[in-house]
Amino acid sequence: MKKFAFLFVYLIPFLSFAQLKTDVLVIGGGASGVMAGIQAARLGVKVTIIEEEAWLGGMLTSAGVSAIDGNHHLPSGLWAEFKNTLVKHYGTATALQTGWVSQVMFEPQVGQQILSEMCSKESNLHVLLGTRYTQIISQNNNWLVSLAGNTQETIQSKILIDATELGDVAALLGVKYDLGMDAQSTYHERVAPQQANDIIQDLTYVAVLKDYHQVQKPVSPSADYRREDFICACEKLCPDKQMPRLWDCEKMKTYGKLQNDLYMINWPIHGNDYYANMVDMNAEQRKQAIIKAKEHTRNFVYFMQTELGWNTLGLADVFETKDSLPMIPYHRESLRIKGLARINMNHLEKPFTQAEPLYRTGIAVGDYPIDQHHGKNSKAPDLYFVPVPSFNIPLGSLIPEHVSNLIVAEKSISVSNLVNGASRLQPVVMEIGQAAGVLASLAVQNKISPEKVSIRKVQNTLVNQKAYLMPYIDVAPEHPYFRAIQKIGATGILKGEGKNNKWSNETWFYPDSTVLLKDFLEGLKPYYPKLKLPTFTESELSYPLSYPQLASIFIHISPKHQVNLPPTGTIQRGELAYLVDKVLNPFYQKIDHEGFLAQEKNQKNP
Repeated sequence: MKKFAFLFVYLIPFLSFAQLKTDVLVIGGGASGVMAGIQAARLGVKVTIIEEEAWLGGMLTSAGVSAIDGNHHLPSGLWAEFKNTLVKHYGTATALQTGWVSQVMFEPQVGQQILSEMCSKESNLHVLLGTRYTQIISQNNNWLVSLAGNTQETIQSKILIDATELGDVAALLGVKYDLGMDAQSTYHERVAPQQANDIIQDLTYVAVLKDYHQVQKPVSPSADYRREDFICACEKLCPDKQMPRLWDCEKMKTYGKLQNDLYMINWPIHGNDYYANMVDMNAEQRKQAIIKAKEHTRNFVYFMQTELGWNTLGLADVFETKDSLPMIPYHRESLRIKGLARINMNHLEKPFTQAEPLYRTGIAVGDYPIDQHHGKNSKAPDLYFVPVPSFNIPLGSLIPEHVSNLIVAEKSISVSNLVNGASRLQPVVMEIGQAAGVLASLAVQNKISPEKVSIRKVQNTLVNQKAYLMPYIDVAPEHPYFRAIQKIGATGILKGEGKNNKWSNETWFYPDSTVLLKDFLEGLKPYYPKLKLPTFTESELSYPLSYPQLASIFIHISPKHQVNLPPTGTIQRGELAYLVDKVLNPFYQKIDHEGFLAQEKNQKNP
């Protein structure tokens, strides 16, 4: 359903009292907010992060979801840096593989410590914990934000990044947004429901349990506890042995096994998933919904302790909270802004054949299926791991329509409801945050609003940070042609091949293979539409591109910039990307937020 927030922006006279000042203000120190702050600070602008809780990391830490889903073979940018620091902390990559669901698992407090240390190393970054905003005001092309909590000041910022869990800043500032499931007719996504609805994904109040190796007193269940709510969470007590997705109980427990006898309980099947659409709730309604979600989780823990016989397990004291539960719930879905670009499931499945070449504007990558949790809402369709190839997220999804100097990160970017089921995962959100940091820094340095920043400059900066634009699984950042392949891949001159591979979906570039001459010429056409290329025979077009043919093409396109090429032989795709980037440099031809080149736009709208 479409929802619209009331605009809460006032123009006021110059404030005479002292203010904090920053170039970029990140509201929300979660998975995207931390990465946005670190990246912008590294690029030389002054950044402040405000976070309401006592920890940084959001869903990674404060919500307890310390098992990373996806992107295990796409080590992009700051996500890779975080992962590598975890490996260093625990000693080996194998030490992160404690549960069967993920290749990267860690204790929440360790993740928080690492993120805090990453932030502390940045002299341009200031972090204010235990701090929330109370008012946001537009004044003279700046934002004035009133703060409360540990810091009770007003802070002035040029660029604002909404990294909140539910998109609250965007809603407050009047950004148009959608909430709930899109109708099949909206984007013609093959698994979308026929009718739109206001259903969002279940949230989870995670529990982290510890095996104390001696009998523990069970947690206190709520007055409405019913064992029937949980008996089919796993196989042991479930009367319906034919129920789909009925797991062995021990496997349910080890799903989220962490280091040092800890177990992360984040179980969707008759477990601690809970339905509450908190996006449009007021503060009191949210508070009550969280109380109910916590009660549900405690009931599930009680069930495990008493019915499954796991009486040596008890709540671990890792979160610095009175009830030993995480500081925040795990929100899988929030509002979805109306952005300068919106990606839907068709862009994920067939990125190179869509009307809008959004893949050209990619700034973050993911490889997880469309995974939507709807077990607690009987009205929702079953969307269990809908396979798609690995994918990228367009820059325009971070930029709202009609509101300047605002960037939206975390899970509130402009995507369809179905795409949210894949873009919500931790590494993707971290990469979105990194891209938001790049965009914000370039906006500040060039004294322009984010929507006017060159897409290619954002992408080039990300590639220089060893971040992926295209999700090519077979070209790691250490590859000698990584930068060129990412850039030429983002032009579409050379395209990859997407595949579904269970939970880890893939796109392959094949850097060591050849390309047919006709396919290479087809890729060049959008960039050089008026160019009369050499005439090749029908037979030549159907064979791999050779060095002499490439030399002839280069002469026609760029006669002043030539390289010495071998006189014979076919060329491999990796080297071809490098040479095209070096000689022709098509990457820097300007594109818009839909991915169109100027000449394509002119042809479309003569």
